[in-house]
Parts: sequence; structure tokens; C-alpha cells
Amino acid sequence: MTDTLPGTAPRSPRPRRRPALLLLLLLAVCSAVAALGGVAASDAASTYRSLDRPAWAPPSWLFGPVWTVLYATIAVSAWLVLRRWSLAQARAELSLWCLQLALNLIWTPLFFGAGWYGLAFLDICLLLAALGGTQLLFRRRSPAAALLLVPHALWVLYAAALNLAIWQLND
Repeated sequence: MTDTLPGTAPRSPRPRRRPALLLLLLLAVCSAVAALGGVAASDAASTYRSLDRPAWAPPSWLFGPVWTVLYATIAVSAWLVLRRWSLAQARAELSLWCLQLALNLIWTPLFFGAGWYGLAFLDICLLLAALGGTQLLFRRRSPAAALLLVPHALWVLYAAALNLAIWQLND
């Protein structure tokens, strides 16, 4: 006899890990992505200020604090999944989680480093798709993990609209 509901994945015993260490590792991964993005676009603030932007564009100083909070929630969301499920059990979820982090990282050098606003827009659209898929898969494992990604999805949706507007204004 199992204690799972019909149509749900069987639940195995909680993996034997140190949850705090796992959280620190995930926070370090997200911090590394943020740092690499910062290195790839060290002059991002001045580049952003030099662009023609729509009236609803945020000031450049806002991006740092917003992304700091978002990367923390991205890490915690994965932690909520991995503290109950092994890597093998959550392979699909973590693969999409890694993909959305990679697409997030790639966007910065495309947009700020190369000035390829159209390619950056394609990347951010793929990021939205990967993020939506991550949320759907995370929801099966931890509804709280999926909810933690909502602010990220909303910000990326806003950023996609901003990317498109900047592309149109600066083409």
C-alpha cells in the first residue's frame, strides 16, 4: 500500500542531506549567474541610460535590488523542490530551472554587450517559456516553489516588453 494519490508520483523518503548547505549551494549558483551577467555587461547602467527608452522604463538603479531579490527566490524555489526530492527524481524540473538560469545569463551580453536587441528579445521569449515550464513542473513537487517564481516571471514579462520597446526605439 502506498500513501500517494492516484496520478501523482510516488514519494520516496526525504533525501539525507543538509538542507542549509543545499540552500547555500543554490544561492551560490544564482549569485554566480548574477556575477557573470554583471561582468558581461560592466557598463550596463551607462548603456541603458544612453538608449531611447519608453516613458515607463524603470531607472537603472532599480535593476540591482530587484535582481538580488529575484535570484534569492529562484534559489529558494529550487531548494523547496530538492529538499524533498532527489536530483534523479527532479531531473526534468532542475533541467528547466538550469535552462532558465542560462537564458537569463545569456540575455545580458546579448542586450548590453553586443547591442543585439532583437536576439536578446528572442532569448527573453525563450526564457519566459522555460520559466513557465519550470513553474508547471515545480508545482507538481512543491506549489510554494512554483509561487516563488511568480515575481520572476512577472519581472521577465515586463523586461520582455521593455526589451521590445527599446529594440523598436533604437533600431
